[in-house]
Amino acid sequence: MPAKPQHKVAMAVAAHPDDIEFMMSGTMILLREAGYELHYLNVANGCCGSVTLSGPEIAAIRTEEAREAAALIGAKFYPPLVDDIDIFYEKPLLAKLSAIIRKVNPQILLLPSPQDYMEDHMNTSRLGVTAAFCRNMKNYPTDPSTPPVESEMCLYHALPMGLIDQLRNPILPDYIIDISSVMYKKRKMLSCHRSQKQWLDESQGVDNYIHMMEDMTEKVGRLSGLVRFGEGWRRHSHMGFSPEDFDPLRNILSNYVFPIKKGGR
Repeated sequence: MPAKPQHKVAMAVAAHPDDIEFMMSGTMILLREAGYELHYLNVANGCCGSVTLSGPEIAAIRTEEAREAAALIGAKFYPPLVDDIDIFYEKPLLAKLSAIIRKVNPQILLLPSPQDYMEDHMNTSRLGVTAAFCRNMKNYPTDPSTPPVESEMCLYHALPMGLIDQLRNPILPDYIIDISSVMYKKRKMLSCHRSQKQWLDESQGVDNYIHMMEDMTEKVGRLSGLVRFGEGWRRHSHMGFSPEDFDPLRNILSNYVFPIKKGGR
């Protein structure tokens, strides 16, 4: 019998505009180069990301900035679902996200870290896991109603912002993906979020958000002892999603995958 065609679809789900660019975009670019169809969703609209503009004004700006960043890598863009700080683990939002994940039916689903300094990030991670888990449940109602899908799916969690959890403990990845060759495009994607320079400077004391991103990716790269710029990933449990040995991200990007150097854990 002929081999089953590979389902080459990857989706990134993050909390706010620019979260994907900070922690996931290098890996997405490499997946695009490997022939994957890309999908891009920020659950919240960024309405709290300004000290001068109204919520609706800055939300509109940030949505367009995110749309521009997604377009740079040919990713299908999905409009945000809620306001900032309104990402709660509750049925209405879960039903909406479940419908999108069923429609996209990704083989690879990239999610935020389950541990992070901000509840929006952690709640997005939890919602993404449950939405993916419900993908094949006929009796789970989505909004809008969407047919269930039967597929193998692998979930991966990015590292948290700052590379530490909410209690300041380091979070280490299962492995590191070398994004040095696409770092220029990762910078370009983050640069689309022009509205955030002033906001991060004034609200969080970040002098330059591009340098902040570069510093984090350099720190991740150093965990391998071999990589200049890296993004780290942890694979979610396979149970309810796929066979135990199903690890498409690691297999597809095997030439870019590096372990943590001995003693790094």
